[in-house]
Amino acid sequence: MNKVTKLRDVATEDFNTSVHLKNAARQADDRHYEDIFIVDVDSHHYETDAFSEIAEYIEDPVLRREAKFQGMARGGVTSLDGSYQEMTGRVVRYPQRRNEKVPPKPHRDITLMYRWMDAMGVDVACMFPTPMLNIVNCPRIEIEVGLAKAYNRWLCDNILTEERRLKSMLYLPFNDPDACVEIVEQYGGRPGVIGFMIVATHYKSVHDNCFVKLYSMLQERNLPLAFHAAYTWGDRQLSLTNRFMAVHALGFTWHNMLHMTNWLVNGLPERFPKLKVIWIESGLAWVPFLMQRLDNEFMMRSSDAPLLRRKPSDYMREMFYTSQPMEMVDNLEALEVTFKMINAKSQLLYSSDYPHWDMDLPATIYDLPFLNLDDKRAILGGNAQKLFNLEPVYSPHKMHRREARRPER
Repeated sequence: MNKVTKLRDVATEDFNTSVHLKNAARQADDRHYEDIFIVDVDSHHYETDAFSEIAEYIEDPVLRREAKFQGMARGGVTSLDGSYQEMTGRVVRYPQRRNEKVPPKPHRDITLMYRWMDAMGVDVACMFPTPMLNIVNCPRIEIEVGLAKAYNRWLCDNILTEERRLKSMLYLPFNDPDACVEIVEQYGGRPGVIGFMIVATHYKSVHDNCFVKLYSMLQERNLPLAFHAAYTWGDRQLSLTNRFMAVHALGFTWHNMLHMTNWLVNGLPERFPKLKVIWIESGLAWVPFLMQRLDNEFMMRSSDAPLLRRKPSDYMREMFYTSQPMEMVDNLEALEVTFKMINAKSQLLYSSDYPHWDMDLPATIYDLPFLNLDDKRAILGGNAQKLFNLEPVYSPHKMHRREARRPER
């Protein structure tokens, strides 16, 4: 056994999320996050670690057997595209997560979620699956639908039911509009469900009339609709790139830009004025560009968007955006302009994207010099609290620090 192998084995055996994030915990304490309600609107867990449980929830017996037989619990739900994030990055949590020791109760995923949340100062987290986000491009739509239903039911039954700090916007298999409607009807009122999510790397037009019932249902129930960005090297244009950084930089913005454009040009903000829309994990730099580009086109050809009563940018400023990845940190002037253009003080939602390699800690927002404390409170948690109608629930560590500050009677 060589030295590298020995070091790897020791690191794996002793790995603990809380220890791994000890610097993040120190940073949270230094900034006194115990006085700020922090909501992470985009975090991930690896559902593959619990896939033997999830597979039991697959309704179709043939698909259930196929899932088990093909070893999806060992990562079979992912495409080749899904492996690149694990091969390319700084966070070493990926190869070690399955070996981390946890108590028998509560569920393993709950314990692991709380370990990173407590370390980073996060009080409430909206959790999404990770490898499963790739099934949106599966050519067999019945697989996307079957896995989506199984995962949503497993998540609601085993994770969200009694955990006040864990929430989710459930996965919608957008390639099957009827299945989306069924999922909203079944889970729209379940504890911990704060909205529904579509993976952006799909090839269905968001303005197609087959989705009208879905949008109407979400609007009536006051449940936000999120477009979670992703990338796929299988996209015809993105397949021209030959490096991960290229497909990652373009893919996470391109698909959300496309769906945002169709959403606006086809007048969906006017057709569903009370439906709240969120754009997740595509950063912010693309938003001012698209505002200016669409406004310019609209002023010259408003007849192409006859349902719009205002400029596209006016509607975009009423939508919601998540902060990760925070671009332009080395150009604060440009970042400040971006914040102003998107009404960040009321429309921006903090997200970490943990445990992905390009994650952002809450300090990414807290340390911005052009924000006052009220602005920071709003972006880090206040805006999400209003949007999702959340009850403030603070982490035990924060509560302990607050109690320790109280003067003795």
